[in-house]
Amino acid sequence: MRCPSPSDASTLRTARYPMREWVLFPPPMNNLDLSLHLFLQIAVILLFCRVVGLIAARLGQPQVVAEMIAGVALGPSLFGLWLPEWQQALFPWDASQTTRDSQSYLYPLSQLGLALYMFVVGMEFRVDIVRQHFRSSVAVSVAGMLVPFGLGAVLAWFFVRHTTMFMPQTGMIEAMLFLGASLCITAFPMLARIIHTKGLAGTRMGTVAIGAGAIDDAAAWCLLAVVLASFDSDFSLAYRSIAGGLAFVLIAAVVIRPLLNRLARFAIQKEGQLSDAGLVIALACMSLGAWFTDMIQLHAVFGAFVIGTVIPRGPISRQLIQRIEPLTVAILLPLFFTYSGLNTRIGVLDSVYLWSLCGVVLLVAVLGKGVACAVAAWQTGVPARESVGIGVLMNSRGLMELIIINIGLQRGLISEELFVVLVLMAIVTTLMASPIFDWLVPRSEPRPDPHSEPAAMQSEIPPVTT
Repeated sequence: MRCPSPSDASTLRTARYPMREWVLFPPPMNNLDLSLHLFLQIAVILLFCRVVGLIAARLGQPQVVAEMIAGVALGPSLFGLWLPEWQQALFPWDASQTTRDSQSYLYPLSQLGLALYMFVVGMEFRVDIVRQHFRSSVAVSVAGMLVPFGLGAVLAWFFVRHTTMFMPQTGMIEAMLFLGASLCITAFPMLARIIHTKGLAGTRMGTVAIGAGAIDDAAAWCLLAVVLASFDSDFSLAYRSIAGGLAFVLIAAVVIRPLLNRLARFAIQKEGQLSDAGLVIALACMSLGAWFTDMIQLHAVFGAFVIGTVIPRGPISRQLIQRIEPLTVAILLPLFFTYSGLNTRIGVLDSVYLWSLCGVVLLVAVLGKGVACAVAAWQTGVPARESVGIGVLMNSRGLMELIIINIGLQRGLISEELFVVLVLMAIVTTLMASPIFDWLVPRSEPRPDPHSEPAAMQSEIPPVTT
C-alpha cells in the first residue's frame, strides 16, 4: 500500500474541511502549497504597499518608506496582533526553520530584489562627482562612523552594567562593538531609493551621501564580522570579511572593469540595442559579485553595488537600468521589506523604563549620526543647507538596521527588548528623513533627472584597445 504524500494530505484536507477552515489552518507546505502561498502573498503585499503608499504620500513620505511600514504592519507587530490566525495562514512562519514556510522563498527573493536594486544604484553612481567631492565624502563617512560608534559603545557599557538589554553570554567588548555598529549603519538601499525618488542622483548632496553611506555600511558590516568572530572565538571570519572585501573592490576596478570595457562593443547590436548576451553577462557578473560578498559575510548588496559601478557607462548602463529597474522596484523590493517586517515584533516594550531607554537610544542615534555628518560636510566646504540635508539623509537607517539587529537577535547577542528598541529607532530615523529634508531643501531648487549623465559619461562605447 502506497504511503500518503504531503500532496495527498493537502487534497484530503481541502476535501474534508470547508474553505474558511482551510484558509485559517493551511495544509502542510509542499512545493505546490509554497507556490500557491507565494502568488497570494505577492498580490497582498503589492496591493497593501500601494495603499500605504497613497497614505504616506499625503504625509510627505516616499513610497520606499511606505513599503517599510507596510512590511512591519504585515508581520506580527500589527496584522499578527489583531488577526494572528489569518496572519499565520497568509505568512506561515517557523522561527526554528525546521519546516518549509514563507522563509523558504521570501528570503531568497528578497535578497535577489535587494541585489538587483543595488546593481542599478551602482550603475547610477557618479564616480566623477565623488572624485570632485572626495574630501567631503570621506569626512562625512568618518564622522558618521566615529561619533555614533563612540556614543553607542558608552551606551552599551551602561546597558551591560545596569540592564538586561544584552544576553548574559555577551561580553562587554562584543556589546560595545555591536551597538556601535548598529548606530553607525545607514540604510544604504533605502538611502539610495530616497535619493532616486527626490531626484538627487548625480547631485553633490546625493552623491556625497551615497558615497559616505556605502563606506559606513561596509565598515559597520566589518565591525559585525568582528563581533561574531569574537562571539564564536574565531577571528579568521573577521579577517576573511575585511580582506576579502578590499580584494574584491581592487579586482573589480583593475580586472573586471577593463574586461567589461573590452566586451562592451559585442554587447550592443547594430541598431544600438543591448543584446540578450550582454544582459546575461551583466546579470551573471552581478550575481557572482553578490555571491562573493555574501560568502565572506559582507552582505550581497556590496558585491552587487560594486559590480554596478564598473559596468560601462553609456548605452549599456542606460538600457540595463531600463530593463532591470521596473520589475525590481515594483515586485522584488516590496518582498524584501515584507520579509524583514515579518521578523519584527514591537509589542514587548511594556514599561515606562523601557520606553525611556528607547528615547535615549533614539536621541543618541540622531545626535551621533545626523548632526555629526552635517557638521563634517559643512566643515569641508559644503553649503550649510546641503550639509544639513546630507546629515538628514545619513541619519536614516531603515531595514539595513533591521538586518543587522536580526542577526544579533538570532545569534543570541541581544535581548528581544533591545531588538525592539533598535527597530523603533530605525523606523523613526527613516520617517524623519523625508519631511525634514523637504522642509530644509525646497522643491523649487533644481534637481537633475536621476537617469541623466554628463556628456563625458554618455559617450559611445570605448574602442577596444590592444
